Amino acid sequence: MKDHYTMLAGYNAWANRRVYDAASQLSDADYRADKGAFFKSMHGTLNHLLATDRIWMKRFTGEGEAPDRLDTILHERFADLRTTRESDDRRIVTWVHGLDEAALRGVIRYRRVSSPEEFVQPLMPALDHWFNHQTHHRGHAHMILTSLGRPAPELDLLYYQREVAAGRA
Repeated sequence: MKDHYTMLAGYNAWANRRVYDAASQLSDADYRADKGAFFKSMHGTLNHLLATDRIWMKRFTGEGEAPDRLDTILHERFADLRTTRESDDRRIVTWVHGLDEAALRGVIRYRRVSSPEEFVQPLMPALDHWFNHQTHHRGHAHMILTSLGRPAPELDLLYYQREVAAGRA
């Protein structure tokens, strides 16, 4: 199973780079425009993804800073957000790479941002949720790009797998 999660962590970083490359071509007005996504704009969506990644990494590792709101704006400036995103993606890839099969069969304990109730959950389904959540909101970013009439990157996992196989990822 470790290979599966290592692949998903690599895919996550690859897909984030592609979304950020596309978002970097937007004007500030378009970047911040409310386009009807769950977190309204590209700015809100990208900040949400980083915020939730930090929340989950804190749950998984017990380390790092985690915001207390899902709509936290971690960075107002796109360049700062991108730098932090790249750093956090490296952290995620490194952490997942360091997991062994025993850790993957373990459990985590955490509290949700919105309630004090403690949850105990097997790690693998939590990882599945986490990577799926990232894909879900990158879909919102893709929708924002297309609603602005901008080219949106190919984000399908299959494209990442093909690039890895060809040595291009």
